[in-house]
Amino acid sequence: DLFGSVLVFPQETNDSYVLVKAAPEQPLQNFSVCLRSYTDLTRPYSLFSYSTKSQDNEILLLKPKPGEYRLYVGGKSVSFAVPKGSPMEARHVCATWEATTGIVRFWLDGKAGPRKGVRKGYVVGNEAVVVLGQQQDSRTAGFAVGMSFVGEISDVYMWDAGLSGEDVYAAMDNRPIEAPIFGWRNFPFETKGEVYLKP
Repeated sequence: DLFGSVLVFPQETNDSYVLVKAAPEQPLQNFSVCLRSYTDLTRPYSLFSYSTKSQDNEILLLKPKPGEYRLYVGGKSVSFAVPKGSPMEARHVCATWEATTGIVRFWLDGKAGPRKGVRKGYVVGNEAVVVLGQQQDSRTAGFAVGMSFVGEISDVYMWDAGLSGEDVYAAMDNRPIEAPIFGWRNFPFETKGEVYLKP
């Protein structure tokens, strides 16, 4: 249970990341990912990378620049414009996707953006490697310093279902309503390189 703790990525590297030691048992028709990040980076960086043998960017949550988040599903992406906000505050993001319509919902600090769509009818593979803080160009490899995350990540959750606004608020408080595939209150992980768990 990592409640009250954060993972600290102290500097740019191509070899420091967090390996999440869990993955779905079945291919996904729906998924949701939530996490909190705190950084003053203005260059692109990767927050959450879920890679399968057939697709490096099976699921990828990326911040390409201030004022934009991007979600990849099966290698195709959809972008959401967000207020730039102060760099001196943590941001909580949630993204959900459903195969039947391809609809993506995105929340920043509990506020929902307009729904968009990508990859209708796709099925997300389940034999995945899940990494925080780097973008996988192949499974747990091909990391680029220029995409590495520097700062703090916490409150990470993934579900095999969509979320409601109520679910998002519950995740922000670390008391998820639905049981996640993995989550911060029961988080199986391994740090690689220079990443530290801190209160």
